[in-house]
Amino acid sequence: MRALISVSDKTGVVEFAKGLASHGVQILSTGGTARALREAGLNVTDVSEVTGFPEILDGRVKTLHPKVHGGLLAVRDNPEHMQILKEQGIETIDMVVVNLYPFEKTVAKEDVSEDEAIENIDIGGPSMIRSAAKNFKSVTVVVDPSDYDDVIAEISAGGDTTLEFRKKLARKAFTKTFQYDEAIDHYFRKQLGEPELLDLHYEKVMSLRYGENPHQKAVFFRNPENHDSNITNAQTLHGKQLSFNNIVDGDSALELVKEFERPAAAIIKHNNPCGVATANTIEEALVAAFEVDTMSAFGGVLALNHECTSAVADFVLEKKWFLEIIIAPSFAKETLEKLDKKKDLRLLATGPLVKDLQSRDIKKVAGGILVQTKDTYIVNEGDLKVVTKKAPSAEEIRAMLFANVVVKHVHSNAVVFAKVQGNTEVATGIGAGQMSRVDSVFIGATKGGEKIPGSVMASDAFFPFSDAVEQAAKYGVTAIIQPGGSIRDDEVFKKSDELGMSMVTTGYRFFRH
Repeated sequence: MRALISVSDKTGVVEFAKGLASHGVQILSTGGTARALREAGLNVTDVSEVTGFPEILDGRVKTLHPKVHGGLLAVRDNPEHMQILKEQGIETIDMVVVNLYPFEKTVAKEDVSEDEAIENIDIGGPSMIRSAAKNFKSVTVVVDPSDYDDVIAEISAGGDTTLEFRKKLARKAFTKTFQYDEAIDHYFRKQLGEPELLDLHYEKVMSLRYGENPHQKAVFFRNPENHDSNITNAQTLHGKQLSFNNIVDGDSALELVKEFERPAAAIIKHNNPCGVATANTIEEALVAAFEVDTMSAFGGVLALNHECTSAVADFVLEKKWFLEIIIAPSFAKETLEKLDKKKDLRLLATGPLVKDLQSRDIKKVAGGILVQTKDTYIVNEGDLKVVTKKAPSAEEIRAMLFANVVVKHVHSNAVVFAKVQGNTEVATGIGAGQMSRVDSVFIGATKGGEKIPGSVMASDAFFPFSDAVEQAAKYGVTAIIQPGGSIRDDEVFKKSDELGMSMVTTGYRFFRH
């Protein structure tokens, strides 16, 4: 067996080459890789010895030769191919180990010149990768150092790699060259001032029973480069397959509780929160969130940002609470045992929760998509500007900051009523998705009922008129937090003063369409 090794990233390559050599594999190599392997005591044959032609043009041409590509591409069970190799004095090459010039890292540097970028476009590497990958029935192609151990294990077990394994590596190799060419295309587009090209690569997770409605077909795809703690990467511990709407609601619920460091519980129904609370313990947060709107909680999705304990399971069973999903970082063993009989309940574990600050928010429109950075900003006390004669109390500020986090996750026009009750911060009413902010106030306050008096209210956007403020005062709201920025701000502030309310502005709007 002969292996051609030529890598820019030399991570683990010496150990890998030693492993190959221990199984009698002859090693061919080039340039810096050959030097590194020789310095490690390995016997290496230069590719120029194989081709009978020296590396030329500053190394631009070294493996682009029939004795390399003929040895890679020849179909081993084709007598005509093998006869041609014999006539031309070409030996087969059974493995290619290549990773490419670091083009993406090079062009990411602020001061990179065009000449430097061009010199980091690999030509021979992608050519060898594609030749080897095309002939995967006979040739093993390795483009990722993380596969080195598996290659050695395959050879140790059977003397060679298996066909299925080679096919898997070939797919990975074609993905590598595709992404490499894509990066070069992006570079030239930027240099030429041409439109940026957004390529989204997602792999299929599973076909779903149906989409948002039974007459719609649906498939779930994931970003293979994303390994964050989210709905996509969650492990299903119990229950049947997730539906389209389960995934959407589970995502909304989990992303909401990620916003809090304190134990938090959120209940989502039709992609809007109907109950949210934080407390000293996850059990206290759960009870408070459930009591916000017990009617809407039925058939909802529950997310926790701390372990789902046995006491949580007891509460769900005691209330005979039908839930579609409970999603949490982890589940106590007793919890799983207690909820095992609820066959329609899905239990999803995410592992430790970490907010993904780099992800993009993508919305589809007919014929196109809109891309924006994820809304990760959390308003803090330093952002608050008191715009009324009456300043909010410390407790009201705490409640307002809590409500302002929740309102980010409610569809516009959105308002959230909230209180601090002992050590618990809890939503007392939620008004979502109305064309008029006044209607959102009415719905949220009506749902909250007797819990609303004494609450604060957060609004996701400014008040175009003072009518919603007047309405909030009638329901007993004592303080309001809002972005500000309306041409009628002064009118709104004045009305708040007349009503004896305190108001703060933040300068941050949180629309969620």
